[in-house]
Amino acid sequence: MKKLFNITLLLLATVFILSCRNGDDDIPEDIHEHDEIGKVVLTLTNKADAADIQTVNVIGGVADAHLHLHQGDTYIAVLDFQIKHDDHYHSSDEIEEEKDHHFIVFNPADADITLIRAANDIVRTDGQKLGLRTEWKINSTQATGKMNIKLIHAPTSVNQNYPSASNQLGQTVGGESDVDITVDTH
Repeated sequence: MKKLFNITLLLLATVFILSCRNGDDDIPEDIHEHDEIGKVVLTLTNKADAADIQTVNVIGGVADAHLHLHQGDTYIAVLDFQIKHDDHYHSSDEIEEEKDHHFIVFNPADADITLIRAANDIVRTDGQKLGLRTEWKINSTQATGKMNIKLIHAPTSVNQNYPSASNQLGQTVGGESDVDITVDTH
């Protein structure tokens, strides 16, 4: 009788344990939160005229303004990638904290802009500058001038000196775009 009681108890325990299982156990849950960049703020300050500050906010790929760049002038450019939280945006330190997993590439179109990664830019452990802080020398622009900016995540390799050490637009191999924006530069 004791043996039958133990077997019954074991069967009931097995049924109870199995009934507690949920079908969701078959799909692993991603517990890592992925902050998505919802806004990019690009601020340019004219080196010759500190009062000449221009800011463009890009939300959902749409810029709220365009840059008025003057031929012969040099601007200090600062990029701020922001995360949306509830009904507002806040700056993200994630790009700087994960500097070795990111790289910024610039591509001017219909604008002759020489770009140098600034001395105070964030430096990756491979010695390459990230591209959050740059200097833009405006050689010429057209009415259709644009600057494309891409934040590349997890590139296999990066080259800040592309196309040259004196024009550091940047180049990557591999990775994917976390951000791909274009700003008008007339």
